[in-house]
Amino acid sequence: MILTVTLNTAVDLTYAVPALVPHSSHRVTEVTERPGGKGVNVARVLSALGHDTVVTGFAGGATGAQLRRLLGTLPHGPADALVPVAGNTRRTLAVVDRSTGDTTQLNEPGPHIGADEWAAFLRTYGDLLPGAEAVALCGSLPPGIHVGAYAELIRLARSAGVPVLLDTGGEPLRRGIAARPDLVKPNADELAKLTGAREPLRATRDARRRGAHSVVASLGADGLLAVTPDGIWRAAPPSAVRGNPTGAGDSAVAGLLSALAEGLGWHDRLTRAVALSTATVLAPAAGEFDRPAYEDLLTRVSVEQHAPAA
Repeated sequence: MILTVTLNTAVDLTYAVPALVPHSSHRVTEVTERPGGKGVNVARVLSALGHDTVVTGFAGGATGAQLRRLLGTLPHGPADALVPVAGNTRRTLAVVDRSTGDTTQLNEPGPHIGADEWAAFLRTYGDLLPGAEAVALCGSLPPGIHVGAYAELIRLARSAGVPVLLDTGGEPLRRGIAARPDLVKPNADELAKLTGAREPLRATRDARRRGAHSVVASLGADGLLAVTPDGIWRAAPPSAVRGNPTGAGDSAVAGLLSALAEGLGWHDRLTRAVALSTATVLAPAAGEFDRPAYEDLLTRVSVEQHAPAA
């Protein structure tokens, strides 16, 4: 089983409009509603790849109930191990401009999590860890959760002997990376804020020196840059694609985590991650990927290994 943790779950709404024009009224031509939050998106892709997957985190209020109903309608999982809370789960809204392919994202902050609710989550997390092949810690922290929460969860996973991937930003990333996760997957902006370096290789190397076993940096349309004990790798799609990028980074996490659980090497991990993230841009909503495009991309992703990591 692969465990994904989403402390700030969401119901994701995607609106499609012919053209997004500021200060004007719009007629929405298509609406999709999905269970969301980064780890939930990861779990949905993992389930689609055939992995037994469990999602945990928080769900509360009317939106939380809707999130759980949406999870329950998904074929083949993932399983719901969300912890109930008093506050209302957040919503996110993506507005896709059909004329340009650009997406505008609006994210609510999430419910306040109390000390008793955090303690209940820790009990659930501790019960799930012994059955996990790997765990992904994903996304922002809701109000009320201490900034070192991911570092705490990483230490618990390491104590249980479970490989752990961290995908977050800001101070939670800074604290979490010092707890020595097996893999960290920041994007270019998160790397720059963490290290102060804008050059991707320098920033990725610096991030690894801060404690992570391996760092895979997401560089948008340019693919992935990985600094690992086995070397430095670059992986990129064969060409740029246009579409909705929401969830593409989550699909990359699913690719890395699924390949890790299957015992694959870095070449295959990065190939799968880039193919999935690119196929997600071509899909209509987060947590989905275009399967024919994914299968085609598996044979066309470019992966190059460079000098061994220092």
